[in-house]
Amino acid sequence: MRRLLIFGVMVVSLLVVNQTRAQQRTPTPRANTSAQFSQLVDQYFDDYFKRNPTAGTASGFHQYDAFLEDYSKTEVANSTAALKNFLGRFEQINPRVLSEMEQDDRELVISNIKARLLELEEIRSWERNPDIYSSGVTSSVFVIMSRNFAPEAVRLRSVIARERQMPKVFEDARANLKNPPRIYTEIALEQIPGIVSFFQSDVPLAFKSVTDANLQSEFQKSNQAVIAALNDYQKFLHDDVLARSRGDFRIGAENYRKKLLYEEMVDIPLDRLLQIGYENLRANQRWFQETAKKLDPTKTPQQILDQISHEHPEPNQLLQSFRNVLGGLKQFIITHRIITIPSPVLPIVEETPPFERALTFASMDTPGPFETVAKEAFFNVTLPEQSWPREQIEEHMEGFNIGTIISTAVHEAYPGHYVQFLWVQHAPSKVRKLLGCGSNAEGWAHYCEQMMLDEGYGNGDLKLRLGQLQDALLRNARYIVGIEMHRGRMTYEQAIDFFVREGYQSHANAEREAKRGTSDPTYLVYTLGKLEIMKLREDYKRMRGNRFSLQEFHDAFMRQGFPPIKIIRRALLGNNSPTL
Repeated sequence: MRRLLIFGVMVVSLLVVNQTRAQQRTPTPRANTSAQFSQLVDQYFDDYFKRNPTAGTASGFHQYDAFLEDYSKTEVANSTAALKNFLGRFEQINPRVLSEMEQDDRELVISNIKARLLELEEIRSWERNPDIYSSGVTSSVFVIMSRNFAPEAVRLRSVIARERQMPKVFEDARANLKNPPRIYTEIALEQIPGIVSFFQSDVPLAFKSVTDANLQSEFQKSNQAVIAALNDYQKFLHDDVLARSRGDFRIGAENYRKKLLYEEMVDIPLDRLLQIGYENLRANQRWFQETAKKLDPTKTPQQILDQISHEHPEPNQLLQSFRNVLGGLKQFIITHRIITIPSPVLPIVEETPPFERALTFASMDTPGPFETVAKEAFFNVTLPEQSWPREQIEEHMEGFNIGTIISTAVHEAYPGHYVQFLWVQHAPSKVRKLLGCGSNAEGWAHYCEQMMLDEGYGNGDLKLRLGQLQDALLRNARYIVGIEMHRGRMTYEQAIDFFVREGYQSHANAEREAKRGTSDPTYLVYTLGKLEIMKLREDYKRMRGNRFSLQEFHDAFMRQGFPPIKIIRRALLGNNSPTL
């Protein structure tokens, strides 16, 4: 907290100095416009975090910790109006009088506004997805309890303040929900038991050291009220909403096109995008089959995959298995000059929080770019539930074989998400620290999976390559399924079959992936971004000639933050050449 106060004093001092200097000279039009742009950026994010305080907390702005999102129809209308106002104001700024970076930042903000408007006005998840309410309130507490950015008692007061507002969230859900897709309601119902357990067990445990009896009493009341509201919401979904959940989860081709344009700055026609996806799928399938043949020419690729899938740790050793590989990955990166690692601190490997387990195998949870106190990063791994049948546990663990453990550690930690998080802290502007896209973040992490083996990690171990390719095929399947399901050319059941048949996934994982795709239409971003980065690397290498080095390219890439690859191409190549 002291560091935040010092930073605040420094900002005030700089404002006073700048004001004095402004009185001593006539400002140039560019300086005026740059200042206006900077002020408008601050206003935009302040408005955003007031309406999305959970994101404010996650980003490191703790003045929003006591507030909770308003899900009412009135707030939807107010937010829509505010976004349109900001859009007009940003569009009125003449980009030609801004610096090159400010021009790109302006484009990033405008695209972000358009993406948010598309969600509110056209996709309308607030009317269609019951899970955003129950998972939303859970995230709002989790971001406070997961990091020690303030004393426990202070954070507990923020939790109480948020919990007191949660019953209204479920009142808003009842008013908002209109004919959701059945699978959305089923996902929400599947998630709620874990969420209830989170409030019953995990939240009290996180604050058990608080000795203030009055505060604990207030917390017990607010927490019990949330649990009761969640149980009522579960009953409402099961007894009322489920029977009338006949909506279509597909967002449609036009919304899909706009979503890609606004969020990823990709304007490639969907048919061409699909062709690119199939070409990469077939190339990876051939590579997979060739690798399997080298391992054992007497067996089919599927037989070899089945054999390797059984080479996994016991569930109670899974977390330690991931911890064991991190040090080796980090040392390889340093020795082979893959990328500069800005910090020696390792991420903390732990079990995925209960409310996230139904939809993810592994994930990286990093602090926000403006967090100054609690800077821990958590590498979450989903363990099988102890209550599962033996066969289900084994099928789950097959997703963590020797090859995929390495691939996952590369993706989530070194040099994937964790290393990128370390760089984003030093991004050159507020916009670059706060706004980015999936095709950069997920594309980078997925690109790293192949790049690390290409650079010699694992000494050519074919099992590692097969694991990397299996993960690549999973992302290839996501790419194609997302496009085809949401423009109405593939059913949910066909998507499951596609993941099994073309992506070489187990049925359990295929079902999980298809389910995710119903509410995450653009999970093509993994393969999309990887392909964009690989093309950028080749174009940059061609431009640099004998001055090219992999570390220099990766460092230059990271210095830009995590915007769409289109923006990074401009910075590194100086042009608007195609991303694919």
